[in-house]
Amino acid sequence: MPLQINIRHLEDDDLSLQGELPVVELDLPNNDELIHANHPLRYDLSAHMVGDGVLVQGRIELTLDCECARCLKPYEHVIALDPWAAHIPLEGPEKAVIKDDLADLTPHVREDILLELPQHPLCEDGCAGLPNRAKEKKKKDTGQTGSPAWAELNKLKF
Repeated sequence: MPLQINIRHLEDDDLSLQGELPVVELDLPNNDELIHANHPLRYDLSAHMVGDGVLVQGRIELTLDCECARCLKPYEHVIALDPWAAHIPLEGPEKAVIKDDLADLTPHVREDILLELPQHPLCEDGCAGLPNRAKEKKKKDTGQTGSPAWAELNKLKF
């Protein structure tokens, strides 16, 4: 069931919306092997009539199951849009589709979630990658190439 508001109820009083939206309703693309949307979208919103449109404000949050692009370690990435706001016009060329007095907020939420998806998911900012690559990087940083015994021999002056 999509995230919808009843326009007729909104004409009488402001509406408060709280709950969870199954992630399949968002219809997010599945083209990234490192990002998986398996958890429902949580929302806490309020809707107000503003002129010829509806102003929706509040918080939306989606937890993603990700794999680090460097070390492939699984981790959770939380997209929290707080505060989140959208103006849904009820008239004009970009007006909301209203069916049975219900306006669908799902496309507006989907658009903002897509903009927040991680482009290059990392478990942490300083992730060094796979364990073997981390050792090689450390050797390069310290100037070591090969065994530490050679480093000691290189210190000798003849």
